[in-house]
Amino acid sequence: MSDDEPDLELLALLRQHLQGKLTISDEPETGVLEGAEYVYDNSIDVALDMRSCKNAAAAIYAQMQQKEYSPAKWSTHELHPLAKSESTVAFIFTMDLLNFSFWSAKPEAGRFAIMYCGKRWTGYWSLVAALQRALDEGIPITDSHFWQNEEECTLEVLKQVFRSCTDEEIPLLEERLACLREAGTVLYEKYECSPVKLIAAADGSAARLVNILARDFRCFRDEHRFEGRRKPIRFLKRAQIFVADIWACFEGESYGAFRDIDKITMFADYRVPQILNTMGCLAYSPPLDTAIRLKKDFSTGGKWEMQLRACSIWCVELIRREIKRNHPDAEINAILIDFFLYDTMKEIEEAGDESAPHHRTRSIWY
Repeated sequence: MSDDEPDLELLALLRQHLQGKLTISDEPETGVLEGAEYVYDNSIDVALDMRSCKNAAAAIYAQMQQKEYSPAKWSTHELHPLAKSESTVAFIFTMDLLNFSFWSAKPEAGRFAIMYCGKRWTGYWSLVAALQRALDEGIPITDSHFWQNEEECTLEVLKQVFRSCTDEEIPLLEERLACLREAGTVLYEKYECSPVKLIAAADGSAARLVNILARDFRCFRDEHRFEGRRKPIRFLKRAQIFVADIWACFEGESYGAFRDIDKITMFADYRVPQILNTMGCLAYSPPLDTAIRLKKDFSTGGKWEMQLRACSIWCVELIRREIKRNHPDAEINAILIDFFLYDTMKEIEEAGDESAPHHRTRSIWY
């Protein structure tokens, strides 16, 4: 072909592109990372310290190597189910359907807690313990048929499921019942009452499963407007953690086999921002820092809250990239980093070594 002759193949590709017919990839994206980067770029109250992020990446990788941190660690906790079955999928779906808002303004001794197997459980573990205890007592709490039955699954029954060993009840109990009701209806109408069918609809894509959850279940649609941006900022904390828990429980096989699991980001809550700030990775403006230390309530979808959540997602992503840059063969993703940071923060809390409190937002999103 001479320089004067047109490249017909190139022209055809350009024509398809201009006509909107050229598809580079049909693989879905959740949009969570994209939104987090946008908020980070426009954040005025939360900043990242890049030197601290690099130092944190080295420390996190070294400690994860020392502790042999992997998806298999998920099943080692005494409260997590050991079976690799459909019933376990149902348990995890229920768990992440209700995995929100466990913090308390009360001292440790007076906060909501569950007594189970001779131990006292608080926070996320109080939820898992309550579900296990309910099943032991013959309450079919992980059955979507039960959730739809308004005569059997009542607020009084849920109070029994989540009865506390202190005077404080679990927060947002009515909202938890609403989540069960909605999920039961959606599973009945679209997925033959089966979380396994829900997973199958994603066809092996973690991102697609997250998007399905956000599309079909309002209670998983954790997205909010920021600074006039036309597209909402997506956090999808509980949708993503459901995918991550399935992946970790089944160690990337069976129901947990997702070809694009690395598209899942960290799970934007209040504990991971807390430890990222403790490590110097996240820096706050004086008004924000003061509000956190005074334990002020932050509104859901407010600028401070969204900056904290989004910048945490972006921070963990940069830490992940730094680890991969220095250790290209490392089997690391945002899920494992999140799990590690959360566990570490809980250890610091239990030792009484918290240098600053976490921010406080009461919502169903986290």
